[in-house]
Amino acid sequence: MTDNELKEKFAELAVAQKETAEQMKRTDATLERIGIRLGSISDNNGATAKDYFFNSLGEKPELGGVQYDTIVKNFMPKSKRGQGEFDIVMFNGENLALIECKYKAHISDVEKLITKQVDSFKKLFPNYANHHFYLGIASFSFYPELEKFARENGVAILKQKGDIVVIEADNLKAY
Repeated sequence: MTDNELKEKFAELAVAQKETAEQMKRTDATLERIGIRLGSISDNNGATAKDYFFNSLGEKPELGGVQYDTIVKNFMPKSKRGQGEFDIVMFNGENLALIECKYKAHISDVEKLITKQVDSFKKLFPNYANHHFYLGIASFSFYPELEKFARENGVAILKQKGDIVVIEADNLKAY
């Protein structure tokens, strides 16, 4: 190969590399937009699950036969001891229920609830350390192994039931 042919090949390679770099920038921008959209979808699904289960529990704040006086959604306390995030918290004088809400739950969600959430709450609020803590996993989608794991670990399972729908139609009119 002559020097001129070699220079020509290097020039072609430089052009191809520049085109590839430009395409990669466009691909990166596209992937970033997709990531933002997927994050929004995930956030919306999570909010939908929390709203559904909060509204259901709000009608009758009870878990495993234990009645609660107060129910709070999106409880995100900050203190000198740190910060926590709890989807649904129910209180009464001696009991506390932590409900983790997921659009589609996984065993790792129950594991986190058991191993981290209770300790986190007690760290943030040591005055509740002697309360009885009850746990629940609320989800629109369960699989048998998850339900078995939750039951074996004493975690309540909250799922939707198809024939419970609130219909507001007092202002209904015919068209």
